[in-house]
Amino acid sequence: METGLLIVGGVLALATALALWRRQSWWVRIFDFPRLQIAGGLLLVLLGHLAVAGMSGWDMAFRALLLGCLALQVWRILPYTRLARVEVLQSEQRQPREPLRLMFANVLQPQHRSEKLLELIREADPDVVLALETDDWWAQQLAPLAERYPHDVLLPQDNTYGMLLYSRLPLHDVEVSYLIEPDIPSIHCTLELPTGLRVRLHCLHPRPPAPAEHPDSVPRDAELLVVGKAIKGDPMPTVVMGDLNDVAWSHTSSLFRRISGLLDPRRGRGFYNTFHAAHWLVRYPLDHFFHSNDFKLVEFRRLPAFGSDHFPVYIHLSHEPQAQAEQPEAHADGKDQQEAREKIDEAV
Repeated sequence: METGLLIVGGVLALATALALWRRQSWWVRIFDFPRLQIAGGLLLVLLGHLAVAGMSGWDMAFRALLLGCLALQVWRILPYTRLARVEVLQSEQRQPREPLRLMFANVLQPQHRSEKLLELIREADPDVVLALETDDWWAQQLAPLAERYPHDVLLPQDNTYGMLLYSRLPLHDVEVSYLIEPDIPSIHCTLELPTGLRVRLHCLHPRPPAPAEHPDSVPRDAELLVVGKAIKGDPMPTVVMGDLNDVAWSHTSSLFRRISGLLDPRRGRGFYNTFHAAHWLVRYPLDHFFHSNDFKLVEFRRLPAFGSDHFPVYIHLSHEPQAQAEQPEAHADGKDQQEAREKIDEAV
């Protein structure tokens, strides 16, 4: 029993240490994801060791190692729990003057439960819908959305990186970009609200670091940072949404927040884990909304599963310019800027 605890604890400590390494290989970056699961494992091993082992110097050293690793994991995920202060304030307006409601779903291209997704869209009734991993079949199945969403950008692809954007709000300055990789699109456009307010929208789905996808996180990180740098120089109200194939608490996500100056409505509210929908024990927050600090939050929720490996997500924002004084944005220092430049240069 004690030997087993030593082995498991050693593996969890190694996983914790590897996540600190800035190496971008997939087999290192994979340990950014299961911090909650690793923290739970460390706690169980620590409690088990206290129950079965003695008080020798080696025992105390092992427990100190476990406790240190546990503290590090908790420190990284704590901002995404209700124990932390919220980054985005709750709107006090019951009926916002300038509301914006967005929803998106990674559909899992091979599965074909489109009717369930259409039902969720009807129930949520967002202003903007984004569907990811969409091929020609999905484009045909979601075509009825055109009745309620007359503005669209349709990019079906058979490589699991297709995008379908539907909007009841007029779209301006639409740009489809292949920022880093020639087969990975992103959509950039301006939404026009009924009041005339224009909001810049960026829709992203970068390739993840994984054996079947890419050997490292270089293209994913670079795509996020290219967009982040462009946003920082744009005074327009801004929203970024998509499956970023990265967890909210990773170094890259934190760097993106500082480079872009955008806020994360998850902070202080919960994980809102969206992947994997079929496995409750192995879930991570991979699907994200970030927005500028002139929005407050009305509602943010994870929608029911519909057959994909991702849950859909929905956000209702209220544009309140005075919120900028109440919600300070994060700022990148010189070291952050240098790191961002190096990551982008490495990719391009």
